Amino acid sequence: MWGLDFSTIDWNEMLNGTYDTLKMMAYSLLFTFIIGLPLGVILFMTARSNSILNKWIYRVLSVIVNILRSVPFIILIIVLLPFTKLLVGTSMGVLGTIPPLVIGAAPFFARLVETSLREVDRGVIEAAQAMGASTSQVIRRVLLPESLPGLIAGLTITAVTLVSYSAMSGMVGGGGLGDLAIRYGYYRFETEVAIIAIVLMLIVVQILQMIGDRLVVHFTRK
Repeated sequence: MWGLDFSTIDWNEMLNGTYDTLKMMAYSLLFTFIIGLPLGVILFMTARSNSILNKWIYRVLSVIVNILRSVPFIILIIVLLPFTKLLVGTSMGVLGTIPPLVIGAAPFFARLVETSLREVDRGVIEAAQAMGASTSQVIRRVLLPESLPGLIAGLTITAVTLVSYSAMSGMVGGGGLGDLAIRYGYYRFETEVAIIAIVLMLIVVQILQMIGDRLVVHFTRK
């Protein structure tokens, strides 16, 4: 079809590439959640505080988050090569891709967390505070449960973004489907491999989005 020959594709390699992409996404999403969730909560809590110290904390964190979000990921991964090698011992493959993925995605997820928390009814928060709830109790028992559908939606968007970022990491030997698409499709002109890699990434994104949407609907009805 259109001069393309898909019979030459090494399906074991495509399967391994898909597995590597899923592994990069899963580990990066886990660490992004661990870092991004508290960072988003801190941004929200300090932004609405009247304390001068908290306002300064918000400004500093906000600037750092904006800087990291504004740097294109392909540049970020190159700039972080020495740091990545120092941290995990390599800047190549799946392991070498996870640190820049986390550093690129955590600020993005933190902003989504902050936005979700802003949508919580202020009256509910004030009612909890009026009943004597501490700051940590307000966060754990009011803010996070009330914003859960928004947090899941934000995590889904972040997961899809991580799949896209992992494909870009193929430019510097990051592994996964992006690496296959670039090595075979771009450097060796094997268009068939690039097409299959793109189709597999689209399937992964569709599955992630479908799971995320169903979870959002489930927790919104509760």
